[in-house]
Amino acid sequence: MSLVLCLLVSFSVTAAADDLQLKIFHTNDTHARVEAGKYAGMGFAKISSLVKEARNESDNVFVIDAGDAFHGQIIANLVEGKSIAQIYNAIGYDVMTPGNHDFNYGVKRLKELNEMTDFPVIAANITNKDDTQDYPFPPGEIKTIDGVKIAFIGLATPETAYKTHPKNVQGITFQDPIQSAQKMVDRLQKQENPDIIIAVSHLGLSEGSKYTSADVAKKVDAIDLIVDGHSHHELKEGRVINDTPIVMAGEHTKNLGVVNLTIENKKLVNSEANLITKKEAADVKPDPEITKLVQEIKQEQDKITSEVIGKTAVELNGARANIRTGETNLGNLVADAMLSAADADVALTNSGGIRDSIAQGEITKGDIIRVLPLGNYVVVKKMKGKTLMEAVEHGLTQYPAHEGLFPQVGNMSIIFNRSKPAGDRGMFLHVNGEFVKPNKYYRVATNDFMAAGGDGYDMLKDTETVQEADGLAEIVIDYIKDKGTIAPTQNGRILSVAKDNNHYIYKVEAGDTLSEISNWFGVEMSKIIKLNNIENPNLVYPDTKIKLPPAQ
Repeated sequence: MSLVLCLLVSFSVTAAADDLQLKIFHTNDTHARVEAGKYAGMGFAKISSLVKEARNESDNVFVIDAGDAFHGQIIANLVEGKSIAQIYNAIGYDVMTPGNHDFNYGVKRLKELNEMTDFPVIAANITNKDDTQDYPFPPGEIKTIDGVKIAFIGLATPETAYKTHPKNVQGITFQDPIQSAQKMVDRLQKQENPDIIIAVSHLGLSEGSKYTSADVAKKVDAIDLIVDGHSHHELKEGRVINDTPIVMAGEHTKNLGVVNLTIENKKLVNSEANLITKKEAADVKPDPEITKLVQEIKQEQDKITSEVIGKTAVELNGARANIRTGETNLGNLVADAMLSAADADVALTNSGGIRDSIAQGEITKGDIIRVLPLGNYVVVKKMKGKTLMEAVEHGLTQYPAHEGLFPQVGNMSIIFNRSKPAGDRGMFLHVNGEFVKPNKYYRVATNDFMAAGGDGYDMLKDTETVQEADGLAEIVIDYIKDKGTIAPTQNGRILSVAKDNNHYIYKVEAGDTLSEISNWFGVEMSKIIKLNNIENPNLVYPDTKIKLPPAQ
């Protein structure tokens, strides 16, 4: 028997109808958001109820996850994903492909999780680095329903190689997913002759990505459906590219994806995709079995996570759309905590490592673990100013897209021109109130992920490591414990401007003063007053556009 057939899992169900109606439920990028909540979706208890209702009506129901499930919240992180395996088993998932965050505990642990699940975690484009080039995970799965053979192919994003810590993917290689998919399709058609082929991918649809599910649809023959994840797109009715439907359900169980397939004479003749939103599921009763399981898991973890470490007088803003496009008070808090524990001039951390917000009030240890779930530790790197400038410029390349490489900083201020192309955004970069000097050395506190070149920060890899501090979550916990009550603010560390003819334009935000704007940009207040014909310098209103002299 061939290697492919040995690694493919077979499963058969008998159905009575001549023409097959197949229902597929799908999730992606849940990031261990197990329960319903303000910053999450409907939760898995409601998803389980919807799945059970469908399975009570028909055996022809599959449940698929397109990755980033095992990591992200304390309920998962404290037990390295075991809790998610338990919940997915209880719901009855059929197949999953690994997302980049599913490798955050390391490939060895992901293999262990694959053994814990009642379903396979599949990836056709991951191979071992040894001479065998074997698959560390099953490349796919075959299911047969009423004589119709359905093949599933897993495709993982090669971005994992730099979006998780390098140690987490030691011993494996991420192959080109387009070539791997076509290779697997060709083998399946030759050896198994499936009637339907479904790709379960964690590639996404972001235009800046080297490999996307759109590329699979355009370049790989004979794939009937792509169930996708990674870019967090909400595709209400799917997206059809080259006659191939692509479906994705957003993030955090905010939606449950549904695809209805009509198969006649073993051929797919119709597919209809939609999303069940959190709002639409408002009246769905949570499955008590899942609710009980989640509570049992949480009770085991409460002793660790419920410890109160301090208070915040304000909400700490870690919302994806905010922290990945600008300065937030939570980003400032994390950066300041890094500086408190490191012998460094500045702090530089990626927004992608800050995963959630914290409500006003008491802060628990669990809150910090939820916000900083990646297990990073703080590293101090020594580098010239030109390298620091290159790193900051890199962090702004994807702006205004919500990408995790966007920087949050401490003891440093950035003013950039958003109207310029990526890589040439005409920055003002200050450390200790002075312009960064290209040939001067600076000690930069960052995290180990970025220090190893994560998120494309390759310029940091070869700089000298001068200190390794504690874990980032532990540092923030200690910082808050020491402060007791905190109230971090935004204070002009990251400002974006647009150029209007010969002037930069700054849009006033609530709380700004003309004096602060003058200091931020290093421009005399009298020049700003004259340039903008300001009658009363004590009155500047939010959303007012202030002209500033251009950078020299």
